[in-house]
Amino acid sequence: MTSPYRPIDGRLLEVEDLHVEFHTADGIAKAINGVSFSLDEGETLAILGESGSGKSVTAQAIMGILDMPPAAIPQGRILYCGADLLTMPEDERRKTRGPQISMIFQDALSSLNPVFPVGWQIAEMFRQHRGMNKADSYAQAVRLMERVAIPGAKQRVKAYPHQFSGGMRQRIMIAMAISLDPAVLIADEPTTALDVTVQAQIMQLLADLQDERKMGLILITHDLGVVADVADRIAVMYAGRIVETADVYEIYRQPAHAYTRGLLESIPRLDQKGQTLRAIGGLPPNLMRIPPGCAFNPRCRFAQEICRRERPELVEVRPGRFAACHFVEEVLHA
Repeated sequence: MTSPYRPIDGRLLEVEDLHVEFHTADGIAKAINGVSFSLDEGETLAILGESGSGKSVTAQAIMGILDMPPAAIPQGRILYCGADLLTMPEDERRKTRGPQISMIFQDALSSLNPVFPVGWQIAEMFRQHRGMNKADSYAQAVRLMERVAIPGAKQRVKAYPHQFSGGMRQRIMIAMAISLDPAVLIADEPTTALDVTVQAQIMQLLADLQDERKMGLILITHDLGVVADVADRIAVMYAGRIVETADVYEIYRQPAHAYTRGLLESIPRLDQKGQTLRAIGGLPPNLMRIPPGCAFNPRCRFAQEICRRERPELVEVRPGRFAACHFVEEVLHA
């Protein structure tokens, strides 16, 4: 099926000044506070951050699956091939969800329906979006299960989610996500709770699929080890904002934000055997009471009075890299 959408100069996705709020009985939680980034064909963008930093909410806003209310998007644009998803009519938005932009969810067991066979769930994508009959849609389900290396796909197409291991369920989620050849794939913690061998297999599978299809991949994770092997660029999130973004090698070589430096310093290294890991002190802020100035200032060892008073903007501090910090040079050379 021919897509009406075409990348503009290779650009698939552009998020501009996105804000997301959740209206609760206790007040307004500002989950996303002005996030901007882009994604090109064939590129892998990794979004890093602690739990609660806004990574998954950003992905859900792109997919258009936030519950509204309590969620609200008071500001921002999400451009897919130049078309603003946020102003698009819902029936048109539904046509982009799956065929154009797809998502692998974090917990495969809870994301798959336990009362339907996995083949039926994969085949449903073709019945709903391609109008295929039962036989043809099941044939496509078998093909996809084979493509994601599930052994005995023809025999297991009628098995239920609980009859598969965690790694196999994650492969089924990937099969569903790629079934309609999306241009953008969002992988939300795709290797959570998997052992390192299965993690490597899943990430290699995603890399192979990306090479085949020139997909743009957004990888949401807190695992810096996974990111180092697969990402082209990294965006680091904290308290609903991107605080640093750069080429993967630049960030690992010389982080420009204190939060990024703290994340990297908390990774065990072979050349630091016997040494104590440096943890980031404190906790992420309550999103209903984000501190003034830089949201990271209560936990930052570089913080000074200006950090508690003025919020730093995300600015270009080196060619191709951006950071939101008043003391970039001090962090770079720490």
